Amino acid sequence: MPDVTVVGGGPNGLAAAVTMARAGLDVEVLERGATLGGGARTVPLTLPGFLHDVGSAVHPMGLASPFFRAFELDRRVDFLVPDVSYVHPLPDAPAGVAYRDLDKTAAQLGPDGPAWRRLFAPLVERIDGVTDFTANQLLRVPRDPVTAVRFGLRTLEQGTVLWNRRFRGTTATAMLSGVSAHSIGRMPSLASAGAGMVLAAHAHARGWPIPVGGSQAIVRALEDDLIAHGGRVTTGVEVRDLRALSSSRAVLLDVSASALADIAGPALPDGYKARLRRFAYGDGVAKVDFALSGPVPWSDPEARLSPTLHLGGSRKDIARSEAQVASGHEPDEPYVLVSQPTVLDPSRAPSGQHVLWAYIHVPRGSTLDPTELITRMVERSAPGFRDLVLASAAMSASQLQEYDPNFVGGDISSGALSILQMAVRPTLSHRPWRTPGTGLYLASSSTPPATGVHGLSGFYAARTALKDMFGLRVPELGIDGPLKRPREARP
Repeated sequence: MPDVTVVGGGPNGLAAAVTMARAGLDVEVLERGATLGGGARTVPLTLPGFLHDVGSAVHPMGLASPFFRAFELDRRVDFLVPDVSYVHPLPDAPAGVAYRDLDKTAAQLGPDGPAWRRLFAPLVERIDGVTDFTANQLLRVPRDPVTAVRFGLRTLEQGTVLWNRRFRGTTATAMLSGVSAHSIGRMPSLASAGAGMVLAAHAHARGWPIPVGGSQAIVRALEDDLIAHGGRVTTGVEVRDLRALSSSRAVLLDVSASALADIAGPALPDGYKARLRRFAYGDGVAKVDFALSGPVPWSDPEARLSPTLHLGGSRKDIARSEAQVASGHEPDEPYVLVSQPTVLDPSRAPSGQHVLWAYIHVPRGSTLDPTELITRMVERSAPGFRDLVLASAAMSASQLQEYDPNFVGGDISSGALSILQMAVRPTLSHRPWRTPGTGLYLASSSTPPATGVHGLSGFYAARTALKDMFGLRVPELGIDGPLKRPREARP
């Protein structure tokens, strides 16, 4: 029997498995799907030759995650880092452009430029302190308390009624709202502001990279390392009851909090399972992937250079749309998150053609097909877009859960992002990855630091299990042999 069984082969599950295998333990990964990856798969959803990221496409944590940095992911995967991290088109003003260069960004914001620079410069200059504070649980003393306080004060400003005090124009506030809306929820709020401050700071620090060939390249790097260190992977296995597993000394589960409660059986006390079932999930996303005959004809030239765009108008417009979703209504003028990776990575489509990925926010469990709504929103900023569409594939919020049960109701964060649930995720504990069950650990985005492709939830769970069950320290995770370049993207 293996020393360690990992249930779920998404980035967090694989990060946990790699860490345990590097410590010399016998590790087996059990994955429900036919392939590994969870929300980081890359597949041909539309037409032959077009590769689409089913979930995450742009990876702000790809170069910033402490786990990925220790793992030396940038030496295993070819990342492309754009000069323009994100663009926010506006109907009656020039687009807001977030360059990786903070000074260049501030310069194009006119009178609001100095305020933008004052907001972000202290965070960009101490980005590792920002990462230490935000990419972990909140119930701990940060290594850089000064930066943590600066981050907290800025989050307090942008997450409350003070959010318009710093700026005079509409472009800077729209840019902040667009990046904050990644979190899904009413605005202003501390949770959305915190997410926006983190993402925007990374946009000006190490940038928002994309992996050549698609997000699956990250998964393959993890898989390759696991197998190289004796780990095993079994796909097509759905674990519905922990009693069906072999008696490993440690079991780490990359599943949602509610799924853990459902499959735990007598391994967990009823009171703890009740708390897991009370864990709240957020609203969902509805997504469309497009195969295009050519590049998107964005009206703003800068929008043609960035893999990421935020559509939805002004701060007021985005807040209105998010409030509609939070009230249980499908938005009529939604916020749209757009990824167009082929502006940097032509390997994902036949010569001269492109892929585009876009989602909107919808109430949890919605069955809305967002194809027409997203097409109309893109057309506003890119007239003629509709004529480029060769094929599309839509996924409603409810279908997203069918694809990956961790995305409950289409919630891609595996749990609502609120200040309370960032501190109590999924329960109040200084080691939230540890459960009351002996040798049983939760290693998914239902634990800190929550959403994103960073591997940290799995890594923290593995670190805890190594100490608890095996008396081992975290092993070296860097490349320890000949460098293996990532394989070409494949279905």
